[in-house]
Amino acid sequence: MIDICDFAVGLSRQLYGRTIASERPGHRLAETWHPLGVVGVVSAFNFPAAVWSWNTAVALACGDTVIWKPSELTPLISQACDRLLDRAAEEVGAPRDVHRLLLGDRAIGERLVDDPRVALVTATGSTRMGREVGPRVAARFGRSLLELGGNNAAVVAPSADLDLAVQGIVFAAAGTAGQRCTTLRRLIVHRDIADTLVARLTSAYAKLPIGDPFDEGTLVGPLISTTALDTMRDAVARAQAQGGKVLVGGGRRLTDTAPRAAYAEPVIVRVDEQTDVVREETFAPILYVLTYDTFEEAIALHNDVPQGLSSSIFTRDQQEAERFLSSEGSDCGIANVNIGTSGAEIGGAFGGEKETGGGRESGSDAWRAYMRPATNTINYSSRLALARNVSFL
Repeated sequence: MIDICDFAVGLSRQLYGRTIASERPGHRLAETWHPLGVVGVVSAFNFPAAVWSWNTAVALACGDTVIWKPSELTPLISQACDRLLDRAAEEVGAPRDVHRLLLGDRAIGERLVDDPRVALVTATGSTRMGREVGPRVAARFGRSLLELGGNNAAVVAPSADLDLAVQGIVFAAAGTAGQRCTTLRRLIVHRDIADTLVARLTSAYAKLPIGDPFDEGTLVGPLISTTALDTMRDAVARAQAQGGKVLVGGGRRLTDTAPRAAYAEPVIVRVDEQTDVVREETFAPILYVLTYDTFEEAIALHNDVPQGLSSSIFTRDQQEAERFLSSEGSDCGIANVNIGTSGAEIGGAFGGEKETGGGRESGSDAWRAYMRPATNTINYSSRLALARNVSFL
């Protein structure tokens, strides 16, 4: 949140338009950008401060006002963020009525989505949620920026540095209890190294520190609810029914740390093919392992899911790395080399393709989503250049 605020302050001096050469003598074409007006931010539970801030900070820098509907599961963090922004505005004498917080259930969010005064709705959540939000905003000719589900994969090539790969895979797959949009959910490993890598991963999983996330050293905290835990268990059972083999974990609920919290063991499941449960996003620490023989097969497996958020490849082969990043490789909005799928820096635009929604937030030129362009023609001559040499004199 702090970093994106710093970024937005600098961005406020870089909302560049263009000067375009005109075919008409004595004329100049220019592109200018203007605020959209009201931006509605609908955020999810898993990053209750970050997702709000990278939408709100950029929107405010672009001259918009913001109405925020956070997840009903995170009301305290939402109120804290709202008060911090209000206090900051008061301290520097900035307007304090540019941001409003709406706490409530689904009905509150629906009113925000349907209100024609809201120029842009930027919504983070599941693909199911996006299927509802997108058409409703489009029906009133509003704009939407959707950040939806991810079913992120990493390809591990024969030349990969396995020490590096194990660290990147475990953190991306098990960290935050698998509750990131960019969590690693599918591992596509070359057959020659699959057994070696899987053995190292299962050994690492067996030692994962699970517990209170406020304790230093904890990697895996609780799931958001017991409902999420039930969903995780159901996905594991479906994967087993479809031929998958659980290698470690299993979704067993851990009650020693906090009996009422939904702590669970992260799971690795080895599968022979991408069945329907593998092609779905389960928001929990489940990692499906597949094998491949050729690079082309790996890319085909990687791209054969409806989602397209984050991806990575572990390889020391430059040709493979470049092919993975090319238009013939990963079809995701984020493609990494020798690093896991999770995490993102604010300087790069964040978002994905296909059922992930196609939106981009935060860095690069994502600010354009929060503004409207206008093309300006300026005639500084004493003549009016008309098409087909029309003359009214």
